[in-house]
Formats: sequence, structure tokens, C-alpha cells
Amino acid sequence: MSWLTTPAHARWLEAEGDRLLDFGRASRHPDGGFAWLDDAGRPELGRPVELWVTCRMTHCYALGDLLGRPHCAALVEHGVAALRGRMHDDRHGGWYAQVGPGGPVVRDKTAYEHAFVVIAASSVAASGLPGGEELLDEALAVLLERFWDDEHGMVVEQWDESFSTLDGYRGVNANMHSVEALLAAADVRGDASLRERASRILTRVVHDLAAGNDWRIPEHFDEAWTPQMEYNADEPAHPFRPYGATIGHWLEWSRLALHLRAGLGEAAPGWLLDDARSLFDAAVREGWAVDGADGFVYTVDWSGSPVVRERMHWVAAEATATAAALHTATGEASYAAWYQAWWRYVADHLRDEQGGSWWHELSPENLPSNKTWSGKPDVYHAFQATLVPRLPLSPTLAAALRQGLLG
Repeated sequence: MSWLTTPAHARWLEAEGDRLLDFGRASRHPDGGFAWLDDAGRPELGRPVELWVTCRMTHCYALGDLLGRPHCAALVEHGVAALRGRMHDDRHGGWYAQVGPGGPVVRDKTAYEHAFVVIAASSVAASGLPGGEELLDEALAVLLERFWDDEHGMVVEQWDESFSTLDGYRGVNANMHSVEALLAAADVRGDASLRERASRILTRVVHDLAAGNDWRIPEHFDEAWTPQMEYNADEPAHPFRPYGATIGHWLEWSRLALHLRAGLGEAAPGWLLDDARSLFDAAVREGWAVDGADGFVYTVDWSGSPVVRERMHWVAAEATATAAALHTATGEASYAAWYQAWWRYVADHLRDEQGGSWWHELSPENLPSNKTWSGKPDVYHAFQATLVPRLPLSPTLAAALRQGLLG
């Protein structure tokens, strides 16, 4: 019997989700927003508050509130206050990527972080807690007016503080989370035009770029959207812009294709499922246990050989979620088998029963490492992995919880 069909496994996922939410409560920063947590779950209060961490944690606690966890509402309100306050640029609009005691530490405005503002705002709006609708109004306006490139059907990467100078770099990571954001907002608002924008991004990245490159998605581009295949070759383990192709992103794009397909219904093109399968198969073939030990390598080069062999927790989390999504879409037993194998890996190696949460990075020998990541800064990937198997593919997480669709 597949775990995906057993109430006992659903109860285990629920308990794991609660364990992650409890761990993250310590990240509440007294000055506003959510702090970076170290390996022991202690907040690093001397470190700048990161916008992406604050948004992810606000999103998770909004989902927690939708799950009926009473302690989550206060944390959501704390996150919204930071997004309306110390992290917001009242003069030029948008949000600062990092803030410290004296104000902004990083003043450039980046699409990656702004996508997470939309994700957080969508979940808060779905929860019905104060400030969510207004935050979502502004977050969508900034994303669509400042970052959306209608000519190419993608989002641009980085502006200066005043939105007057656009950097020449273009990145797929920001576009991936923009798809996630647009799908979430489309479901919360009932706005099909947002889903159409998500479809344009996903079509270009998955059906054009990935399918045309043996499913190894180019991540880095110049301002003309020309792939920069050697970008960061001298810094291959970069946490956000690594050299080569990023295995975990193939899994995320696969799952996003399935969410889009479900959201489009009968209007969905047939290639969405085919491409989702192909990305999943490529991630297994080139990423899983390819160097003699279980776990997904972080990156591969353009021939498919491993470059950075560290195992990131978020890749395993996305692997379980994508396997569950493909099983939902197809009913095929092979996806359920992978799902179970990867949760066993999480339990054996990533889940920190003593310190809480999951180790964010492991060495190629599956021991705790910090080559790329230090500490346990957020619970977003792991927490979502406890929800995706228990929810339909459409609507997306917050809207599904609002509608009472939790299995």
C-alpha cells in the first residue's frame, strides 16, 4: 500500500509540519521580521534580517493559521508589520532585501525577494488576517509594474533602490518563484490573467529552454536573454546563482508545471505533463545517488556530471513534493515508490531530531555541512513538503486550505 493513501502517513506529515512550525517560532526578531536561525535554532540577532526569510516564514505561519494552529496568527501579524514597516521602502516603493538596526543594508530591489512578498501576501490574504489584502495589492503591483518584461514573458532581476537603473543580469531562479507567486495569487484572487503570466514564464523555461537542453535548465542570462553557460564557474557553490544546472530546480519546475496544468483544466496543453515527467526523470538520472551515496547532488555541468556534490535539504523536500504531485496527476506506482524512498532519506539523514528542523546541508557523505549554507534559516521547503501530498494540485496551498480541501 502506498503511503500517499494511508491516514497514518498523513498524520505523520501533520506532526512533522507542526514540529517545523514550533522550531521556527524562535526566529521572531524583536526589531521586526524573522531572524536567521543557527543549527541549534537560536536567532542570530546581530545578522541583518533577510526579506526572503521574513516572507517565507510569514507564508508558513499563514498556512499554519489556515490549518487552525492558534499560535500562528501572532507570527503572521509580526511578519506583516515588518513588510509594511522596516522592510518597506516608503519613498520609492518595493522592499529592501536586508535591513539592520540602522535601516537597509542592501538597497537594490530584486525579483527573487519580491516574488516571496507576493507568496507571503497571498497566504495572509487567504487566511483573512489583517493587512493581507492590502499587502497583496501592493506586492502584485510592484512585481507586475517593475519586474514583468512583457516582451519576453519573463521577469527581470534587479533594480537599484529608486527603480531607475536595471541591472543586466537575468535569472531563472527569480522567474521560478515568480511562477509560484503568480499561481498562488491567481488562486487567492480568482484572477486568471496572473495564471496566464505564469504560463508564459513556464512555457519559455520548461518547454523551450529545458526541453532544448537535455532538461538541464540554463539559469543565468544577459539582458538580451542570451544564456551565460559559464556564469559563476569560479563560484560553483553560490547559494542563489551557482554555476551549471541546479537539480532541485528541475524538480520544482516539474511540480509547478503540474500545478499550472491542474489550474488550467481542460485548456492545459498536453506537454505540461510530459515535460513534468521528463524533468523529474532527469533529476533522478543525473542527481540522485550518482556518486555512490544516497542524496541529490546540488549541481551538474552541461554534460550532466556532478559539480557541487553537497546535499541540500530543500532538494529532498522538493523531490518528495514533486513525486507526490506526479502520483496525484498520474496514479502511477513508481512515483509513490520514489516518494517513500526520499522520505526515508529525509528521516535517516536530514531530519534533526535533537536540534529540531532539518539540517540544511549535508556533505557528500551525508554528514552535516556548511559549505554553502550555515544554520537553519527557514522551514519553507520542508513545511510545504508536509502539505503538498495532502492537497489537490489546484488550487495552490493557501487557497486549498481556505477551501477546506486538506486530505
